[in-house]
Amino acid sequence: MLALGSAVLPQPRCPTARLGVLLWEGLRTRCSASRASPADERLPVICAPQRPRQKRGAPALSLARPGRLLIVGKRPHLNQRAGHVFGKLDPVPLVSKGWKHRKAAGDYFVINNTRSRPPALPGAEEQKPGREARSFRSLGLCDELCGALSRMGIVRPTRVQEHTMAALLRGKNVLSAAETGSGKTLSYLLPLMHALISGSRDAGGDGPRGLVLLPSRELTDQVREVARSLASDLHLNVQAIGGGRGLGKVKLAVSRGKIDLLISTPGVLCKALKRDFVSLHDLIYLVLDEADSLFDDSFVPLLEDILVQTQIVSNASETQGVDKKAQLVVTGATFPGGVGELLSKVTDLGSITTIKSKGLHHLMPHVKQKFMKVKRADKVPDFLQMLKELLVKRPGIGILVFCNNAATVNWLGYVLEDHSIKHSRLQGNMEAEKRAGIFCAFQQGLVDVLLCTDIASRGLDTQRVEIVINYDFPLTLCDYIHRAGRVGRVGSKVLGTVISFVAHPWDVELVQQIETSARQKVILPGMESKIKEFVRKNLAEL
Repeated sequence: MLALGSAVLPQPRCPTARLGVLLWEGLRTRCSASRASPADERLPVICAPQRPRQKRGAPALSLARPGRLLIVGKRPHLNQRAGHVFGKLDPVPLVSKGWKHRKAAGDYFVINNTRSRPPALPGAEEQKPGREARSFRSLGLCDELCGALSRMGIVRPTRVQEHTMAALLRGKNVLSAAETGSGKTLSYLLPLMHALISGSRDAGGDGPRGLVLLPSRELTDQVREVARSLASDLHLNVQAIGGGRGLGKVKLAVSRGKIDLLISTPGVLCKALKRDFVSLHDLIYLVLDEADSLFDDSFVPLLEDILVQTQIVSNASETQGVDKKAQLVVTGATFPGGVGELLSKVTDLGSITTIKSKGLHHLMPHVKQKFMKVKRADKVPDFLQMLKELLVKRPGIGILVFCNNAATVNWLGYVLEDHSIKHSRLQGNMEAEKRAGIFCAFQQGLVDVLLCTDIASRGLDTQRVEIVINYDFPLTLCDYIHRAGRVGRVGSKVLGTVISFVAHPWDVELVQQIETSARQKVILPGMESKIKEFVRKNLAEL
């Protein structure tokens, strides 16, 4: 206890507060001494707290640091450090809380990237301590494919590929749920081709042994090129048929000898099946890629027609013998409801092994994402100013601009033409001849700006893209995940940035969900349940 005048104060525990009391005691003593005789003068002794001495050789003391900014915006008091985590019941402050009001125009916030580099190429990933590096050969992949991968510069599998391939090579049906750009294409192509090389074709069989279904012709062309690169020295016949081609060209493509692997869209395959251009009796592998698009209502009737003509295995033993059935692979970054309902008609859901990555349905930590509240009348001039600045500061940059419908793509294209900005357009209403080669030209750098609908947001390899601009904010969180996944992909040299214009009240509701998920560091709402509804067992989380 300290006596101060006539009052007795408790001694504070905090060193800083105790120092203040001692200073006050010393001042009081000096004042008293000035009135007392020199003989009674006593100077107080003040002991300041010192940092404890560190022993020689001991590890340095670590002090807690707040970390870099995760959320930064126009109003600094709403910024959030990366090290701060909100509890489930804690109120979460949002920059976008008042964005439905017209006076919010001009406000913005940025979700900063918390990782300094994009995902590594297969074979270049850092191994965690204590985790043995796996190789394609150790997984059981044949020497021919290992050699083809080596020539492509791919040394070992990513974690998604490792788990998916291990299950497929054991004869399992697989649902692979992993974030965009994680290498899912190779994860099913390699086991499929391994089975084609290892197995023997029946003398009388003339149908494809492997079938990959994709939602767009751009994706069929992309997967065909990857498959042909792998099969260049394997004597496998790989053919692709996409939408928009005449039936004469389809018949010609499927009549070029015995097909080992057929890559197709559901619509054109159904036409070929009805006209007996192709048969699925010899099928040993069926892949449904980009599941969220394939299981859309527009594709479901076509998928049912295809699935009823295939025999899917229910256990690994059915992949052997004369009457062997087809293994099923379903892949995607998001999954709609009703996947299980459709697949249960052709196989036992308990036979499906689900591979789910930890990053699934989270915002990508290596991609910066900016949200800008704008007035609808200002969206075009703001977009033009931003686009011109990007093209001047960073010539040769790849920019994807997403719109919600084909009409907006065409209209915005006329606007860019008026401002002499070179660009291309890609949307589903275009004729097949016009669509052909547009994305390839963009990939090759012949044009830097591509205006597109969500037809370009699924599965396409966009390593060249550095900026994604959502001129129209996507209608669903699922669409946002896929659009944002066009940057920061495996093997990309840059992290990438996503810039979104927010103009409508319904846009704000989705932005608030995204901001809340970023601040709480949880998955986007409503996404996880669709995986759990499908398969509740046999779950292998990466």
